[in-house]
Formats: sequence, C-alpha cells, structure tokens
Amino acid sequence: MYDALIIGGGAAGMSCALVLGSAKSKPFAEDKRIAIVMHQRSSHLQNALFNNVLGLTPGTLGADILESGKTQLDTMYPHVEQIDNEKVSAVDKSEDGFTVTTNKAVYKSKIVVIAVGYTNLLTIKGLESYVEPHPRAVIEKERIWLKNENHLVVNGLYVAGTLAGWRSQFAIASGSGAQVATDILTLWNDGKHTKVHDKV
Repeated sequence: MYDALIIGGGAAGMSCALVLGSAKSKPFAEDKRIAIVMHQRSSHLQNALFNNVLGLTPGTLGADILESGKTQLDTMYPHVEQIDNEKVSAVDKSEDGFTVTTNKAVYKSKIVVIAVGYTNLLTIKGLESYVEPHPRAVIEKERIWLKNENHLVVNGLYVAGTLAGWRSQFAIASGSGAQVATDILTLWNDGKHTKVHDKV
C-alpha cells in the first residue's frame, strides 16, 4: 500500500514526486511510501525546446529534462520508487483508497495523482466520468481535462498539469505538480499548511 502514487513522468508528475520526496525529514512524511509510474512516451517534453523558462539554459531540450529528472529524483530522493516500463490502464476506487492497474501489475494507494497529458487519447479506465473539454485550449484540438477543484477530483484523487485544466507551458505544469505535492503534505501534516524549502 502506497501513501501516494503519481501517474505520469512528465513535468507535473516529476515535480510532484520531487516535492513529496523532499519532505522525507519531516516527522509527518518520514514513513510515507511514495511511487511514480514513470511513463514518459506520450509526454509533450519529448519534442520540447526551452528558451523562455526561468532557470533553464536557453536551448534546453525537453527530452533531456525527462532523463535528468529521473536521475535527480533517484539521486536526491531514492525512497521515492520509480516504476518503469509500465502503463496504467485503470484507476478504481477501493475501500482504503485506490487500485491502480498497469500492463504488468496491480498497486494499491491511499492517494493517486494523475499527471498525464491532456489529449483525448486518455485510455485510463475509471476516469471517464471526470473527463470534460479542456477550458483553456482551442476546441479544434479536442483537449480534455479532469474536472477538479484546486487539483482535487474526488477525495484522494488529484490531477496535475495540463490535464488539471492549465495551459501547456512547462513552468505552469511543473508548478501545478508542486502545488499538488504541497496539498498532499498539508493533508499529511494534519491540515497545517506545508511547503518544503532548502536554504543555504
């Protein structure tokens, strides 16, 4: 049983995992089991080029971020389990959280974060009733979102990034993932507003 399982290894998913992982030293997070299904094949980062993102060297490739993000997560927060080479096919509500089915295994988690892209090719069963046309994309592109309020779809089920209704900008997707992580940390911290800062 995981305490939090993130689905999607793009900007939003990895940002969420990094922030959750960085709270390991906090008493309310030290025993939490966290994992991320690192499916990246459909990430828009695969063909992205960044010249307008604060902190990134102009010319940075999204494909490089996909790889360096995995390394960063593994190096800094190895307690966050990376599930590679699996694709999620279903997310179902269960008595004590959610059952997540992939092409290779079945996982249980108290909290699930959906952080995959916003195309209408979404094939995860169990999410159909939350799918609506994307509120911030041109209608011709047939983009979708999971209807939510402040990233929360239903109790224990979060959505981050473009699928949460945000525009397709790297900084926005990353920030959305970080926001979800701080919301989960706040929940784990008995409702006390929580963030994680490193200082020199």
